[in-house]
Amino acid sequence: MFKNGKKKRCWACGSLDVINWGKQNNKQRFKCKNCSIYFTGNKPEQKISNRFIWFKKWILERQTYKTLSRDSGYSIDTLQRTFYILLEQAPRVTIIKRKNVNLRIDATYFKQFCLIGYQDDFDGYMQLIRFTDGEHFEEIKEDLENLIKLGVHLESITSDGHKSILKAAKKAVPDVTTQRCLVHIQRMCLIWLTRYPKHPSGQELRKLVLLLLKIKTKNDKLFWIRALNSWHEQYKDYINEKTYNPDTGRYWYTHKLLRRSYFTIKRALPNMFHYLNNPKIPHTTNGIEGYFSHLKNHLDLHRGLTLKNRINFIKWYIHFSNEKE
Repeated sequence: MFKNGKKKRCWACGSLDVINWGKQNNKQRFKCKNCSIYFTGNKPEQKISNRFIWFKKWILERQTYKTLSRDSGYSIDTLQRTFYILLEQAPRVTIIKRKNVNLRIDATYFKQFCLIGYQDDFDGYMQLIRFTDGEHFEEIKEDLENLIKLGVHLESITSDGHKSILKAAKKAVPDVTTQRCLVHIQRMCLIWLTRYPKHPSGQELRKLVLLLLKIKTKNDKLFWIRALNSWHEQYKDYINEKTYNPDTGRYWYTHKLLRRSYFTIKRALPNMFHYLNNPKIPHTTNGIEGYFSHLKNHLDLHRGLTLKNRINFIKWYIHFSNEKE
């Protein structure tokens, strides 16, 4: 530790194992005990480079300024000033040419914007991101077309079933397999059916919904679809019951949440089990949802960033995460 309390970093190897080594031309000289080089000081641009390791910890390791200041020897003001300079230099996501990519697409919402991610299921590499205000057909279609043009050969797309994503995939890459996320289907149906349905129809459909993630073979699929068709045959009159208002002449389905659950499954059925034919196709979007969850946990620790710096923080987080993959 030096007189000012700040650790000196070796410009050659990045080590903090540096000691004073006399003076040269009235300037303090240093020796790195790790790589044995001697030096007198760092250039201004070298200072930023030396502090980059602490910036990376700030982005990826949920480190606060107080903790980083204690470990690095730099003051909190110095770290903040440096980190804001580095945030301005946020890199773009690099698209890697790959074949047979099984893509996961999902969006996550922040207070001021929406982030759409396109993630390779093989290793979690984020091929493309878009900052926008919502999930829009034209934007997603453009992103998919750009991925194709830049050499990403898509084998499948797994999504939560948002209409814009499904429509964009159908238009931009009509020959690519579209897999529906089973977790989203199951989660929404369980919300609509409630935990303890009163009618036997709801109780039986809930049991079928709970079996969705346990379908591992084609025989499981056939058994499950047969059970679903049997359920519909038994309760179709019940879910088609209507309630009339004689005063207005309007009507609505009496058991609309039960009906909604069934028809959500029915509409998704053609794209629910592609993963049985190709095990490389992810049957959920859990991977990218977990990724977004970790990102938000890291960002929430650094409250007070401006909108521009929040976006730049996300870009750096994705850049560093992609480097690890």
